[in-house]
Amino acid sequence: MKIAISTDGQAVSAHFGRCPTYTLVDVADGQVIAKEEIPNPGHSPGFLPGFLSQRGVEVIIAGGMGPRAQGLFAERGIRTIIGVQGQVDEVIDLFLQGRLKPGDSLCDHGADHQGPCRDDHPRPAPPAAPLTSGTIAVTAQGPDLDAEVDPRFGRAAYFVFVDLGTERSESVANPFADAAHGAGVQAAQFVAGKKPDAVLTGQVGPNAAQVLEAAGIRVIAADGCSVREAVAELKKG
Repeated sequence: MKIAISTDGQAVSAHFGRCPTYTLVDVADGQVIAKEEIPNPGHSPGFLPGFLSQRGVEVIIAGGMGPRAQGLFAERGIRTIIGVQGQVDEVIDLFLQGRLKPGDSLCDHGADHQGPCRDDHPRPAPPAAPLTSGTIAVTAQGPDLDAEVDPRFGRAAYFVFVDLGTERSESVANPFADAAHGAGVQAAQFVAGKKPDAVLTGQVGPNAAQVLEAAGIRVIAADGCSVREAVAELKKG
């Protein structure tokens, strides 16, 4: 069996047709016998199902995919598993164990959508309501509350997690700040694993925003102030 995974860096890409690369995995007797990463040859209606079918792909794994594309793959006998997030190697292990679960598509496609994902550009965040409880994650240039908010989400130096009730904080260095590819998606998956209620940052790319949105995490704009000041302004609304 051959599997194709939409890939952005080391993570599953949120959009199948617009991912930078595909990871092709050959599986036999429950084991990976070969794996290669190939560049995306281009996204045009109807092309990828034929291209991947010719390479012997039987299963597609992706964060999101439009209904038309799913239908075209089904016509070729190729199974699609969408709504998947995480590191590629971890996803492969879950698939081999029979524990990989599909979810809602991470892309907002219309029923007849054939072109780029509607979320190719970030949506403006709604005005933030006051938050007085829960946990927030703030991108920061340093490890403490007096550090400046880092306007870059995926390549922020630190994530500072703040309990709004007790104002206790925990600082974690961003393990993906220097990633060659896919820093935003990988950082979003890392932050989502900590289960904050909101993220305060400057800019979030569309794929990372989709990951955070799928996890139910609000994204609130903050820039030009310290982490402490951003938290205080958030609590004021």
